[in-house]
Amino acid sequence: MFKQMVTAIAAASAVCVGGLALAQVAGSVTLGVTVEEQKVVALGWSAKNQVLGQPVYNDTNESIGEVKDVIIAPDKAVSYAIVGVGGFLGLGTHDVLIPVNRFRVEDRKLKLPGATKDTLKALPNFVYASK
Repeated sequence: MFKQMVTAIAAASAVCVGGLALAQVAGSVTLGVTVEEQKVVALGWSAKNQVLGQPVYNDTNESIGEVKDVIIAPDKAVSYAIVGVGGFLGLGTHDVLIPVNRFRVEDRKLKLPGATKDTLKALPNFVYASK
């Protein structure tokens, strides 16, 4: 699920960026996407509806965290997910940054092979950059 969403977003980004570069005319910029680009994006997953807030499981099917955010890197690629570990009702969670290529989808569950709550808590806490 997550991998398909990431693939769809990356593909759409590549198509959009490439399409915009070719569609530009002197003095104007195309802001929208083509019907073909919309079809590619429509086959993907919605971060808001299908990824954010979803539990993350390990190899033993233990819930080890929850996807709190998806980070789009400066190169416009979806590169990382922020996983909240521990806490209660969102309070006191330890947020960690996990590369999206480490996740697997098995039995409609987002899995992080080899991870435990303790290994995730041992990672540095992720803090958003201040503006």
